[in-house]
Amino acid sequence: MKGNYAVRLADTLMKRFPMADEYPYKSWSYPQGFMLWGMIRLWEKTGEQKYYDYVMAYVDFHVDIRGNVPRFTGNSMDDMMTGSVLVWALKQTGEPRLLAACQHIRKAFEDYPRNEDGGFWHGRKLTGEMWVDGVFMGQMFLSKYGAYLTDPAESEKCFDETALQLRSIYRHCRKEGTGLLYHAWSQDKRPSWANQETGRSPEIWCEGLGWYALILAEALAVFPKEHPEYQALLQQYLELAESLRQEQDGELGLWYQVVDKKNEADNWCDTSGSAMFLYSLERGIEMGILPSEEYKETVRKGYEGVISQMREGSDGLLDVYNACDGLCVQDSYDVYINYPRKVNAKEAVAACLWAAAAVEFSETV
Repeated sequence: MKGNYAVRLADTLMKRFPMADEYPYKSWSYPQGFMLWGMIRLWEKTGEQKYYDYVMAYVDFHVDIRGNVPRFTGNSMDDMMTGSVLVWALKQTGEPRLLAACQHIRKAFEDYPRNEDGGFWHGRKLTGEMWVDGVFMGQMFLSKYGAYLTDPAESEKCFDETALQLRSIYRHCRKEGTGLLYHAWSQDKRPSWANQETGRSPEIWCEGLGWYALILAEALAVFPKEHPEYQALLQQYLELAESLRQEQDGELGLWYQVVDKKNEADNWCDTSGSAMFLYSLERGIEMGILPSEEYKETVRKGYEGVISQMREGSDGLLDVYNACDGLCVQDSYDVYINYPRKVNAKEAVAACLWAAAAVEFSETV
């Protein structure tokens, strides 16, 4: 039977962090945006005003009356992501200051450094490096900006850009014969993690692939079906979904830290990426692009696996286990596997909120 983990987790977050600004690790960065989108999804499902107010309090704290966003730097894709919450807030209120804030963040993409094929660097100082994480971060803003704003020319540019970034990461990071993507790619092959032939990082990291799974689902939800790249993006998503179905642990319902090496004795199941996959697959079913009869069992097992990693602490609040916190691109399998796990890793908590809010109010489970 479905539980109420989404509500309990959201209430836990609001008790631990009365202001979303307090959520780790910075006042303005992707963790806040990621967590707040979970609140948005739960508000959409329940209509509970407290979730809406929690998001808006963060927006009001960061955007002044002239539309300035003082803590926004535009120095990395991580910085762009939280701007997507401002786009959502603009859609709700129509406030001119929020339009100005969104336009300011949109402008930061104009001089942002790119690789030869147009792919954005993960950070302005990370020369030639494209991470799957960053494709989520940047395209969460651009796809929402394109979908929510009314200027047709600007919307088309945003959708074109989103498609370009998703094509680029697919081209450079895809594991041949699958829908799985390696964590990152370097154009100049200089980082220690870069393969000197392919430029790819060595492993398919669960959470990294989770960011890719999320942005494919989120992009397809708002992309015009007549857009010339829609079918290509849909194909990427379907390839990924099939690969995820194959790589899921049939008993635990979760996915492994290194996704395609589940038979390695020291590999372990990662809650963060697993929750991201769960959300993405459920969204695919809801949108009618994944056949429910084929993926319902995958989602059911995934849900049971994810909630098994959420446990009530002595304070009555939910804790999330078995995930890493802030893991960047690594040099080897051993480092990914042995990276320290942390209770309530910020990415995992937010991912579990997304997943529970999607599944617990659906007909799939």
